Amino acid sequence: MQAADNTAFADEVRLSFVASLYQQRGTLFAGMVAHVVTTMAVYLRIDDPFYLYAGLALFVVWLGRNLDMIAFDRLPKADFKLADTLRWEKRYVIGSFVTCSILGTICGHALVVAQDPFAELVTVSVTLASMISVVGRNFGSKLNVDMIILAACMPIMIGLSFAADPFMILMALLMLPLFLTTRSMANGVREFLFSAVTAERKASEIAERFDTALNNMSHGLFMLDGDGRIEVANRKARDFFNIDADIDLSGRVLKAALRLGTRNGVIARENFHQINEHLDNLISGREDRSLVRLDKNTWLEFSARHRGEKGVVLIFEDVSARIQSEKRILHMARFDNLTELPNRSWFKDIAAAKMAKAEPGQKLALAVLDIDDFKHVNDTMGHLSGDKLLSAIANRLRSLSRQKFVISRFGGDEFVLLMPDVEDVAELTRTMDHVIDTLRGTYMIDGHKLFISLSGGVAMAPVEGAQVEELHIQADLALYEAKRRDKNRWTLFEESMDLQYSERQRMKLDLREAIRTGAMELCYQPMFSPDGARIAGAEALSRWTHPELGPISPAVYIPLAEEMGIIGDLTRCVIDKAAQECASWPGELFVSVNLSAFDLADRAIISVVADALDRSGLAPERLQLEITESGLMNDLETARVILTELRAMGMSIAIDDFGTGYSSLSYLDMLPLNKVKIDRSFVRNLCADARKLKLLRGVVHLARELGLDIVVEGVETEAQLRLIRENECADLIQGFIFGSPIPGSAFGELATKLTKQDLIASAETSRLSRTLNSV
Repeated sequence: MQAADNTAFADEVRLSFVASLYQQRGTLFAGMVAHVVTTMAVYLRIDDPFYLYAGLALFVVWLGRNLDMIAFDRLPKADFKLADTLRWEKRYVIGSFVTCSILGTICGHALVVAQDPFAELVTVSVTLASMISVVGRNFGSKLNVDMIILAACMPIMIGLSFAADPFMILMALLMLPLFLTTRSMANGVREFLFSAVTAERKASEIAERFDTALNNMSHGLFMLDGDGRIEVANRKARDFFNIDADIDLSGRVLKAALRLGTRNGVIARENFHQINEHLDNLISGREDRSLVRLDKNTWLEFSARHRGEKGVVLIFEDVSARIQSEKRILHMARFDNLTELPNRSWFKDIAAAKMAKAEPGQKLALAVLDIDDFKHVNDTMGHLSGDKLLSAIANRLRSLSRQKFVISRFGGDEFVLLMPDVEDVAELTRTMDHVIDTLRGTYMIDGHKLFISLSGGVAMAPVEGAQVEELHIQADLALYEAKRRDKNRWTLFEESMDLQYSERQRMKLDLREAIRTGAMELCYQPMFSPDGARIAGAEALSRWTHPELGPISPAVYIPLAEEMGIIGDLTRCVIDKAAQECASWPGELFVSVNLSAFDLADRAIISVVADALDRSGLAPERLQLEITESGLMNDLETARVILTELRAMGMSIAIDDFGTGYSSLSYLDMLPLNKVKIDRSFVRNLCADARKLKLLRGVVHLARELGLDIVVEGVETEAQLRLIRENECADLIQGFIFGSPIPGSAFGELATKLTKQDLIASAETSRLSRTLNSV
């Protein structure tokens, strides 16, 4: 027997061959009857009791073998191991060997002992006839074949040889090829059957694997023949179309499976014909791949593999999740995730499509809306509340979209509206007023009522030649103008705005260059003692003279510097120049420099001041730093730490414009201050309003109780100065009564002159005092 590639499989086949030996007991019974009848006939013919005993022995052996076969039938073959198979094979071989040995013996006895022609003919004939079972029944065991041939043939050949007849000896020799041929045929049958069983087993395994793979693949499959009829439909295909396993699809057209899917609710009826058309295109070869929609939420992707005239294989998979993911990705790419409004990119695509469909002569308008003071909402209520406000405004905008607006959120609190068909300015005005009125109002956010107003800028142009980007720039310029005009309004773009914007941008560039090159100039407003006899110092004020536009007001360029984020550079420039010039002033005159809110939020200002003092050699006591209440609003704790370090370095700290903020009094206690500069609003109408004087005296008294010096700003008349002196409300006076801001060189000359006069007056006073003392 050939060795099998798989040992377990070889053992299984061997067991099946051994089991075949124990089957077909009818032939075994027929053989026993023929053998017994033959021995009895020979016994009756020649009256030799040997044949009587031989027949009885054959019957007994048959009976034993029959009982052994019954015992084999009762055994559980599934539990058999190779040793069990070999043991039962040997038991069968013993039985057949004994039977054949008896048959061979009676042949040899007839040829050698009885020498009766009838006995010789009958016994040899029956024995040779029994050899047929070697090929037909006993081929299952090679050992069995060998034992049967050996047991049956050897006695016959020996008997023929003992006859001493050359012809009989020749017959004995001629029987050898017969016996060998019989053995070869039996072994050939066994080997052939083993190969057949092996091939069948492999084919079965391949078929099983194919069936397993086919029915466990993640894709559905329909295999169609050349006529478009189903040959194979795997389990996935049946399950997907909800087709019962007992329904035979073989030989049916594919449309029948689709009808079953429609009947089972898998396919929407309105999609049936379209699906069938897609599949016809695949089967006919017009398409290789097709995306098929079964219902609202289910998509299948079919692909076709053609087999020539043999048909086509359709493979499909459920791509619903992929389609939904692609839709979500596309939605994320097109829409703002907070407000669900179209984002900037998708808005431009929609606008381009609208503009492409516009009729000749049609006008469109683009509006940019911005929430007034939205930063205050984020700062006071948090960004989460700010997001909720944006969503609420977006919801109101969506209610306006029914009027054929295209709305979008470009980011932050900026919303953009496209009105693709606007007849004239009057219609635009009505529309924008309605939009602003709709969005303006009270919003409930996290239990808080917020009154929200918006500012807007609008650009209108004919559709022909219009560019969304250009319209957006123009609307932004109009929005800036609306905010400049105190917000809560909308403004239509005008060409002059573009000119103003260009000039503003140019001014920004020139301002940056002026600060970088140190072209900024300083003026100084003196601070005098209340009697005007002594100058104590001056406040440094930056000035910018544009090479083409002339002098630019600080009210213009300082907000520009803050907007550009270079206010810190301006402060550094002012401190450097003020420290350098103050170092050349006579006596102990000090210079006062203003710090911005930006400076008080960054510890870098400490290094800026220290470096300026090192470069100029100015004593820290001669540098005074002024702060305003607005500069303290953003981060009071950081400002307090920075000012504490600056004061520890020896500088004086003054709070400017005192009294104009709601929290002035708290700052007096929280900050490391040396001076209070009382705002000019306390001095205005001081002579006409007695309450102003009382208020001024109260503030001065409070400051002095805290050990702070008093500087009164904005003193312009002799009457104001007289009241301040009479009520002792100031340590220093800063105002036009004593002088307006003057250039650094002029202030230096003034300071030197006044210092000399002060020294002469002091010397004269000293001389007069000594004269009086001598008298």
